[in-house]
Amino acid sequence: MHAELTPREIVAELDKYIIGQDEAKRTVAIALRNRWRRQNAPAEMQDEIMPSNIIMIGPTGVGKTEIARRLARLADAPFIKVEATKFTEVGYVGRDVDSMIRDLTDIGVNMVREEHQAGVQERARELAEERILDALLPDSTPQKKAPQLVPGPGFVMSSPDDDEAGEDGAADTADSQARRERTRAKFRDMLRNGSLDDREIEVDVATDQSPMLQVFGPMGLEEMGMNIQDLFGNLGPKRSKKRRVKVQEALEILTKEEAHKLIDMDKVTQEALDRVQQSGIVFIDEIDKVAARTASNRSGPDVSREGVQRDLLPIVEGSNVTTKYGMVRTDHILFVASGAFHVSKPSDLIPEMQGRFPIRVELRSLNEEDFYKILTQPKNALLKQYQALLQAESVKISFTDEAVREIARTAAQVNSEVENIGARRLQTIMTTLLEDILFEADGSGPKKLKVDADMVGEKLHSIIENRDLSQYIL
Repeated sequence: MHAELTPREIVAELDKYIIGQDEAKRTVAIALRNRWRRQNAPAEMQDEIMPSNIIMIGPTGVGKTEIARRLARLADAPFIKVEATKFTEVGYVGRDVDSMIRDLTDIGVNMVREEHQAGVQERARELAEERILDALLPDSTPQKKAPQLVPGPGFVMSSPDDDEAGEDGAADTADSQARRERTRAKFRDMLRNGSLDDREIEVDVATDQSPMLQVFGPMGLEEMGMNIQDLFGNLGPKRSKKRRVKVQEALEILTKEEAHKLIDMDKVTQEALDRVQQSGIVFIDEIDKVAARTASNRSGPDVSREGVQRDLLPIVEGSNVTTKYGMVRTDHILFVASGAFHVSKPSDLIPEMQGRFPIRVELRSLNEEDFYKILTQPKNALLKQYQALLQAESVKISFTDEAVREIARTAAQVNSEVENIGARRLQTIMTTLLEDILFEADGSGPKKLKVDADMVGEKLHSIIENRDLSQYIL
């Protein structure tokens, strides 16, 4: 868990992946730290302290989504990104807003389940090994012969020969058992050192035979569909099917199956619900698309826009949402919304919605210097990504500083002349620049390549000069 990070440490972590946008980083760092502060506040005050939801305003490609995604990883919290345009007002075709909380709960349960499975992984692997050894060495212990019955008047007698045979049989059985244990131990060592990985075995794997159901109808029936699915899934015995797979694959399959058996799903569900309610994060992208721009737009084809906001309002304010794992309270879920707001303004949102997003932070457009830093500084910088891709072909590619500067200058120029798509422009330019190299790199060509400013200019100059062509290619 990283929730105990201070705001300064949170910003430092965000700086490793996101260039600039210091104000936005500070704002989300405070919001994240406040969640930890609330959970450590006096018990009688915890329910009174509401999260400070945030609206991030800025053009596309400046880091809004990346900030939210990295924030969730730092918090080790259930996180979901949704598009506001996918939801519609109740009565219209589309998803209802409650589904975002149901999806968030699914993510939370999967997250906690994986953590619990990691805790029992060692024991699960041991059990999986035993099942594989059972398949490799079927039980062949001879059945002990039943004692001979000697008929007599009212009593049963066993002969001395039978007693001696029984003792000899017991001795043989013990000796056979010892040999089997030695063989089993030898096979276990071979299994662990990988000697048996390519051998095929037949294993029984649990399978889900429940019928797939889909409910069509008005909003609100999604949950009914899930409940019917669960109902039918729990009817009848669990079924299994035989699969013939290699030992290495069988070990992975059976380890997951055994780990699932070892964990307490009731405990997992309860912990997941608590984590979703206390630290869940919902990132609502393109919220500006459901803001009615003028009074005239509140009818006609955009009639459902304001309705989406009104349906979203109780979720953000705090309400109970029914999920297949139980009720989820949304009072303390952190909502982060974002939008370019090129046409509409935050003030075009309904007043109640504005009030539920009290913190607003504006992200600035990126300039040439920002692009240069994005290409070189982050841990997942674009140049490092392409170097890793070509490394798979045993090709070592390097970029001169002048080449990187030229790429950054080109991105800034195209953004200013065509359409400003922020840092995403770097991806289109890099793809165009390295197209021939990526096509020809197959391990048989040169092992070292250097990209300089001349190559960048030669590849991109003609495209940039032709405005019509640059609109399609860059």
